[in-house]
Amino acid sequence: MKILITGCNGQLGNEMQLLEKENLQHTYFNTDVAELDITNEEAINRFVEENEIDGIVNCAAYTAVDKAEENQELCMKLNATAPEYLAKAIEKRGGWMIQISTDYVFDGTNHRPYVETDAVCPNSTYGRTKLAGEEAVLASCKKSMIIRTAWLYSTFGNNFVKTMIRLGNEKPELGVIFDQIGTPTYARDLAVAIFAAINKGVVPGVYHFSNEGVISWYDFTKAIHRIAGIKDCKVRPLHTAEYPTPAARPHYSVLDKTKIKQTYGIEIPYWEESLQECVTKLLG
Repeated sequence: MKILITGCNGQLGNEMQLLEKENLQHTYFNTDVAELDITNEEAINRFVEENEIDGIVNCAAYTAVDKAEENQELCMKLNATAPEYLAKAIEKRGGWMIQISTDYVFDGTNHRPYVETDAVCPNSTYGRTKLAGEEAVLASCKKSMIIRTAWLYSTFGNNFVKTMIRLGNEKPELGVIFDQIGTPTYARDLAVAIFAAINKGVVPGVYHFSNEGVISWYDFTKAIHRIAGIKDCKVRPLHTAEYPTPAARPHYSVLDKTKIKQTYGIEIPYWEESLQECVTKLLG
């Protein structure tokens, strides 16, 4: 198959490129804004037609959650309009699309892991635009798959793991939120799941993916420091109210992964095993 990957310079896009070397049966077109402006419908249609694209994995998004509150128009363009353009273009070719979404489509008031059929209720611009993107893709491409994920990190780009290692080495003390609960996702594990879907054949619908287990940001930070060997930084638990942000965060965003595991026959690693792998690579 000829597969278009958008957002190839991001965390997930970079992990996808590494795994392409293990999936040489396909031809890949790795693009970011320099190679393909996904907010330009004409450019997308031309690219998809000229390169005879069979499937699209859209890893591109506006992910600056707090800045999104000020840049609502750009956020909507990247998170909703662009995915719709991609979905319409690949639908004309009878192809498939995988759209990456987020736990922010929920308001985080659940007390049990979210399943795909739970009512969506985003309470931030980021969440609303990502939900609009999901709806547009599902409506525009019959063979479309939405994967909602959460707390993404990797060895690439800027992310929570890298920031906590840096701050842990710079500061004697850190305050980290303890009353927001979820599960980290190692971008490489998500990329592995995406390739499982590509190689088995995309089964349309909405899916959830993160690593296994449940923790708070505070617990996550303690684990990062322990694995990275950071001993001289005291980590204090903070309430969300003590750390106000422009965009509301879900207090509970644990995702139930049963559907993706059963559909594609995959096993998902425990969060701490994946964190160990990532931190070892970062410090190696």
